Amino acid sequence: MSGAAESSRLAGAGPFSHFERLVAWRYLRSRRKETVISVIALISFIGIMLGVATLIVVMAVMNGFRAELLNRILGINGHLVVQAMDRPLEDYEPITDRINALDGIRYAIPLVEGQVFASGRIGAGTGALVRGIRAEDLEKISLVSGNIQQGDMVGFVAGEGVAVGTRMADSLGLAVGDIITLIAPEGDITPFGSTPRRKSYPISAIFEVGMSEYDASIIFMPLAEAQLFFNSEGIAQSIEIYVDNPDAVDALRPRVEEAAQRPVYISDWRQRNQTFFSALEVERNVMFMILTLIVLVAALNIISGLIMLVKDKGRDIAILRTMGATSGAVMRIFLMTGSAIGLAGTVAGVILGVVICLNVESIRQFFSWISGTTIFNPELYFLSKLPAKMDFSETLSVILMALVLSFLATLFPAWRASKLDPVEALRYE
Repeated sequence: MSGAAESSRLAGAGPFSHFERLVAWRYLRSRRKETVISVIALISFIGIMLGVATLIVVMAVMNGFRAELLNRILGINGHLVVQAMDRPLEDYEPITDRINALDGIRYAIPLVEGQVFASGRIGAGTGALVRGIRAEDLEKISLVSGNIQQGDMVGFVAGEGVAVGTRMADSLGLAVGDIITLIAPEGDITPFGSTPRRKSYPISAIFEVGMSEYDASIIFMPLAEAQLFFNSEGIAQSIEIYVDNPDAVDALRPRVEEAAQRPVYISDWRQRNQTFFSALEVERNVMFMILTLIVLVAALNIISGLIMLVKDKGRDIAILRTMGATSGAVMRIFLMTGSAIGLAGTVAGVILGVVICLNVESIRQFFSWISGTTIFNPELYFLSKLPAKMDFSETLSVILMALVLSFLATLFPAWRASKLDPVEALRYE
């Protein structure tokens, strides 16, 4: 009677009942004679944890890398650039005023730009980009005016000095008050042709925007002085426009053309940086696909571990079946066993990934100190710090992907367990 009652109890156990959870938990627990199976389960857990953590960290770093580059590129360069077509921009001031009056425009800045050779007290000199800009406009560019490391804007406002980046100042051995010499290839016109123009300026401010390319190559000069230096008196080469919403530049383009009241050529930040950001997007997608293979390999370990567990527990499964457990109950037991490994590995991976993302710069500095080398060299990667920006939707997609792969990995071993014939399993016992 007791056997019949037990059989009735097992047969009537609902999906994922206490009985099924109890058996699944016992199969997860390590026993001396099941060391190999436990090791495979542990490897599967570690593999999923590392795969999920790696995916989260890499995606966060690439998101942070893109966001930081975008902020710095668009913080220095305008979202829209207006250039003359039929004649020089000698009327840049009224055009700038009309553009500034448009809704959605943060500010418009007339510029004069030119390539120069810069030299200081030490070193052989370096190539640089001089950007002639009005003092009140440079103060609007917070990425520069808000990151003055040495000096101030007083000399620049007075038109008696220039502002350079920290990396250029270091490479040329310059400090605030020192003289930087600039040589422009197109200078004075003489009977013997054009001769290079050479002029020296005191350094009034040293800034650091955090992007090595800009800190090492850009020199800001008062607009009037730049116009004289590049033989462009009373002329601006372009007008850079900063907008409230960089993604809405297409809607602003016709209004800017109308405000210019003359033929102009307008380019936006997406056109000027299309190749760069397209390459980042492709790299990000490829990295996601490659790192997903880590989770897939860990999921395959779950398959091998469960198959070995089914083979080892064949006698137990047969006894459960003869006592009344249904094939569905056996399948659910092994589904829970494998899914528990995937769930635990995913949760641990998320925790590990979040912790690394929150401390990624400290970790970089630690490993740089241990190895004695510069990891994430700003000369190669543009940024002076390693950024990480977690995206909720991406993190959720990584979690769901890991859970789905882990669940799919348990289906075949669980199905094999449910189809085990009790008679065959007990024949030689």
